[in-house]
Amino acid sequence: MTVNARDTDLTSGPLFGKILIFALPIMAMNLLQLLFNAADMVVVGRFSGSEALGAVGATGSLIGLIVNLFMGLSVGTSVIVAQDYGAGQPQAVSRSVHTSIAVSVIGGFFVTVVGLLLCGPLLRMMGTPDDILPLSELYMRIYFLGMPAGMVYNFGAAILRAVGDSRRPMNYLTIAGVVNVILNLLFVVGFNMSVAGVAWATVISQYLSVYLILNCLYHTDRAIRLFPKEVRVDRRKLLDIIRIGVPAGLQGMLFSISNVLIQSAVNSFGSTLVAASSAAGNIESFVGTTMNAYYNAAVTFTGQNMGAKQYDRIDSVAKVCTGLIFSTWIVLGGAVLLFGRSLLGIYTDNPEVIDLGMIRMRIMMATYFTCGTMSVFPGLTRGMGYSVLPMLCTLIGACLMRIVWLMTVFNWYPTIPVLFACYPVTWALAGGGQVASFFYARHHVRRKAALEGEAAPSISVPV
Repeated sequence: MTVNARDTDLTSGPLFGKILIFALPIMAMNLLQLLFNAADMVVVGRFSGSEALGAVGATGSLIGLIVNLFMGLSVGTSVIVAQDYGAGQPQAVSRSVHTSIAVSVIGGFFVTVVGLLLCGPLLRMMGTPDDILPLSELYMRIYFLGMPAGMVYNFGAAILRAVGDSRRPMNYLTIAGVVNVILNLLFVVGFNMSVAGVAWATVISQYLSVYLILNCLYHTDRAIRLFPKEVRVDRRKLLDIIRIGVPAGLQGMLFSISNVLIQSAVNSFGSTLVAASSAAGNIESFVGTTMNAYYNAAVTFTGQNMGAKQYDRIDSVAKVCTGLIFSTWIVLGGAVLLFGRSLLGIYTDNPEVIDLGMIRMRIMMATYFTCGTMSVFPGLTRGMGYSVLPMLCTLIGACLMRIVWLMTVFNWYPTIPVLFACYPVTWALAGGGQVASFFYARHHVRRKAALEGEAAPSISVPV
């Protein structure tokens, strides 16, 4: 297999530095993506008013509900490519790459059709306030036109990360994001297009990012090189990707269902709270997306070490990622609480929106490390090839318990603090389950290795 300087050997050497170096570009990429999304909301909030801000923010959970199943398949791509790469099987890597691109193209067009057909009825079903409903529907219809590009980009980025290259996806997103911000200002401020302007800016930037990543895969000299004529579905690789990716996608989709229900409860308080929750949620996402970089690192490092049969290193990956979760929570979570009002003031100058946004952020940030635990540990478990367990933990600990909370506690005490308390309570329940799932999968991997005469080495692993 051809090894490129951008590839990282994840199966030997100290882990802490490698995990951090691997995660930082993903973190930067995620933060840039959030900054560009925040730019959408800041531009419409400042130049088109709080109703436009609420209209864009009200669509997030619904978009997630529609797209997460296929986006979850990119997790399957990352795991399978990483395992093939770690095992030194270039032909298997190539089959995984071409199958993944085929799946992403098919999935992207499918999601576009579903989104265009269902966005209006689902927004009305959620009880989206009448004063922002037309704008929300317009935003979603335009947004889904860019979904084929968004899907292929995410699968392409997963392929690059699987072989240790987390920098170029960040570079491509940076270029597309800068274009997005420029077009936001041009369309909204210059042409007065409001939410339609930020939607079209997003679509154009998505097609730019997918061009960059496909061009990269086409011109690389590695096993992940993309040959357009070979883009087809390999049945065996598709089943492998589905085995890992569908449970991950279902987890994301089920998680989005619970968020849709919470968004419906937020909608019941009116468009002011919708705007406040949208702005606060966008700020909180900067902490969450930083932790999500550790999830991607956990998937890739665990996957490659599983392929190389370096089982002891998986424990060290778990320890490093756990330490990074807590460090991120203390530093970034504290900063959000300290500078919360100023941050919300970037999105809107409405004092009522800022006050309501602070209520949400105080509740969320107090225990946000549980959200990180719930998010990162599934990466370790999936990297070992176990994807159903994390899905079940999310289904029961987060999705089901949020529904229970809304039907009982929130129904008895229908206040804003009680509504948002739903998040930390269910994060803690799901996070505990995810940790238990990791130890269950770890036990079975080691037992299987012992039975096959591949017992994990007893040497200590530097972290």
